[in-house]
Amino acid sequence: MVLHDMNYLSQIILSITFGALLCVPICLAAHEDSMKLGLPPVPNPVENPLSSAKIALGQKLFFDKRLSGDGSISCASCHHPEHAFSDGLPVAKGIGGQLGTRNTPSLMNVAFNVTQFWDGRRPSLDAQALDPFVNSHEHGLNNQQALIEILRSDPEYVSAFQTAFQVSPSRIEAKHIGQAIASFERTLVAGNSPFDQYFFQGDRTALSRSAVNGLSLFRGRAGCATCHTIEKTHALFTDNEFHSLSIGLKKIELRLADIAKYLIKARDRGANLDQTVISDKDIAALGRFAVTFQPADIGKFRTPSLRNVARTAPYMHDGSIASLEEAVELELYYRSAEAGRPLILTPLEKSDLVEFLKSLNSPPQLSETLHTTKE
Repeated sequence: MVLHDMNYLSQIILSITFGALLCVPICLAAHEDSMKLGLPPVPNPVENPLSSAKIALGQKLFFDKRLSGDGSISCASCHHPEHAFSDGLPVAKGIGGQLGTRNTPSLMNVAFNVTQFWDGRRPSLDAQALDPFVNSHEHGLNNQQALIEILRSDPEYVSAFQTAFQVSPSRIEAKHIGQAIASFERTLVAGNSPFDQYFFQGDRTALSRSAVNGLSLFRGRAGCATCHTIEKTHALFTDNEFHSLSIGLKKIELRLADIAKYLIKARDRGANLDQTVISDKDIAALGRFAVTFQPADIGKFRTPSLRNVARTAPYMHDGSIASLEEAVELELYYRSAEAGRPLILTPLEKSDLVEFLKSLNSPPQLSETLHTTKE
């Protein structure tokens, strides 16, 4: 009788254990799906299809400080998981404590950007990922070959590149590095904010009354959704276009013609645009013009997504706006100037807008998981 009971108990334990093991991938998949609430499908480029091997390699590269001139800087040095992959500083700080000219953008949901950098000077994540390594103000490596040699001399990386790209050490190229990092960055996807639960899932308890009022203002009288878009099935909170709030232009307006001429001469002599923008505040203030050389693009910058915006202060391309409250005031001023009439909100309405913006934070699980990764 005892033996029969023990066998029965063993069968129950085995069934529970096996069931739990079966649940692991299903539960993980369900968690990943829930994090995508409110987002469109993640782009999967034909020229760089996602794979688990590329993603793992890209994550390793992203957190590796050895891939810099003095072993002190990794991608994660400026893109902290706990800050929604921004850094909390007005402008980026690179090798030797050198300051750049632009605020570090969040990499959360960067897969949905049509162009990269504040001025859109790179068309893809794969291309963008390589620039910081050889910028003297960022990772500070002399050239891409120096980066490749570090990786070719490391047996773990050699094995990882073989698995991800089926290449021997001598065949490891810069494009493979960019593709791996971009693959990892395409996994940094997070929706499922209180806003998403309210708007796309119909959970009327997900937002406070103040945030609901803010949403109404955001989509209506305040005009925010004109650029920070909300669609019927998803919301990226960016139109992926370029606009000007005149941030930084006042400092250079008397010298604007001379600065533009200097940039054109630099282009004509083959100067590196990435290096020029990161090292020269005046050039950086020109925005999209540095890419297109169209006068109408002077001072225009890519519309940033507002997802997780409460975690990514300070704001604007130069990090000159310290708080969401200040950002709302600036945007209202811009909307007024654009409309040719004052857009007046009460203090309570402005507070409601801020409460709505705070509702765009995703659950912190992704950031917390990656924050434990050792650099």
